[in-house]
Amino acid sequence: MISLAKNETETKEIASQFAHTLKVGDIVLLNGDLGAGKTTFTRYVFEELGVTTIVNSPTFAIMKVYDSPLCELYHFDTYRLSIDEAIEAGFDEIFAQHEDKIIFIEWSDNVRGILPKCNYIINLKYVDKNSREIEVKVNE
Repeated sequence: MISLAKNETETKEIASQFAHTLKVGDIVLLNGDLGAGKTTFTRYVFEELGVTTIVNSPTFAIMKVYDSPLCELYHFDTYRLSIDEAIEAGFDEIFAQHEDKIIFIEWSDNVRGILPKCNYIINLKYVDKNSREIEVKVNE
């Protein structure tokens, strides 16, 4: 499904709808150029899942964990990471043991070799200052 979000309110609506499709154990890959809205989309999904703390980019921390009433929510930004660095940090084990959490991974191509099968792929495309094309794909 491809949607055009003409503003942040519409992005929030799409993310909120998507949040209701998630179940514990899901892995979501987010693709898009810098500024496409990967973290914004994730923030709105996490808020819909009950996260009450500020959700921001894990660019420098690489991984952030949030508590929600459903389960722990993991948010990765692997933009600056190689597979070897991800393994050294133990991310391969976190990815492999995903049954009790939901994982969102930005820039997942950098660690694709250590990922189990993901459930969803979100492709975000910058259209203009306010608009984003958001594609939600079920990975079957």
